[in-house]
Amino acid sequence: MKVVLVNHSDMQGGAAIVSLRLLHALQEAGIDARMLVIDKQSEDPLVGEMGSKWGNKWRFLAERLGVFMRNGCRRDTLFKIDTGSHGINIATHPWVKDADVVCLGWVNQGTLSLRSIKELAQSGKPIVWTMHDMWNCTGVCHHAYECQRYKATCESCPLLGSKGRDLSTITQERKQQLYIGANIHFVAVSNWLAAKCRESSLMHDSDMSVIANAFPIERFSADRLPNSDYGIDDSKKVIVMGAARLDDPVKGFDQLISTSHYISEQKPELAKRLHLLLFGAIKDASLLDEIALPYSHLGMVSDVASVYRHSDVVLSTSLYETLPGTLIEGQASGCLPVTFGKGGQADIVEHLKTGYIAHYKDPASIAEGIEWAIDANISREFLHSEVERNFASSMIAHQYIELFDRIKTEK
Repeated sequence: MKVVLVNHSDMQGGAAIVSLRLLHALQEAGIDARMLVIDKQSEDPLVGEMGSKWGNKWRFLAERLGVFMRNGCRRDTLFKIDTGSHGINIATHPWVKDADVVCLGWVNQGTLSLRSIKELAQSGKPIVWTMHDMWNCTGVCHHAYECQRYKATCESCPLLGSKGRDLSTITQERKQQLYIGANIHFVAVSNWLAAKCRESSLMHDSDMSVIANAFPIERFSADRLPNSDYGIDDSKKVIVMGAARLDDPVKGFDQLISTSHYISEQKPELAKRLHLLLFGAIKDASLLDEIALPYSHLGMVSDVASVYRHSDVVLSTSLYETLPGTLIEGQASGCLPVTFGKGGQADIVEHLKTGYIAHYKDPASIAEGIEWAIDANISREFLHSEVERNFASSMIAHQYIELFDRIKTEK
């Protein structure tokens, strides 16, 4: 079987990383798989670059300009919106023409347009579209946050600052026109995302499966390493939290700060036992001074697996996560996850068995979860085996192959 994956990039961003993992997992399972991107950053021979440098840049800028003119020239929401207005027609690409199945991933920002996807569908090629966020079921946003308009008609979009029928309405209608009659099977990477799609007006009756992201379990070990490697007292319980950018608003850094103050003021004995280990970039470094617990900030790290092996608990205070990779990585390394449940966390964490799901935006509940986690008698090897059982690359590849076989038969 020949499969071509299509994504914006092969290395930049979470969707790119998991798509590249899927590519290699399919290859290892005996599938002739390749990947097409417009932003190639690796030297992988299985990844091909489509379009031209200037053509790709023009499509990206043209779509951004369209958004900028419709959102009141706001920079703060410029990259929270995608319209699928510009993209490459890949239906005639040799790899695509030769493929039995085309598997789309994150194809925004000038990669594919809604029109080019429709042309691909009209060619008769079976399409699997893996969804990494809510964009497929909304008008223009990747995360609807508290907005419920995607369940009916997107209009008066909060990210556009508009009233009534707007760019979100038009894009929602264009997606509807694409989905009707197209041979597209959607894959949600978490049950939470699938539920959001099924309650939307766009996708409530779409052909859909839930298949998690492939995870390289072999790169992570559950052996605990000594705190002293990082200059931390070996008597401390280490809470690790990381992100590409720690103070990205969706990552909930304010929730971490609030929790640290709650523990310091309400649970001083617990505070004495803890040390926070943070990794990732931070735009406003002054926020670190607001943390009320002992902490170390490592900045960007190349060996994240080692950081987890020096930790006992992996914390995520993200407000929304489709399938949070840091929780999977931490759990694979033997750390107990503590997190909110607004997203795909329930696919990773079984409450009080493999982690703790706290009440949303409740510092006291996060503190309770941390206290439970540092005293829980749960082996690191067991947590590692749970990740292997649920997210091993070979298993995820097998689920995709079964799907590819089914949609080829149904064609």
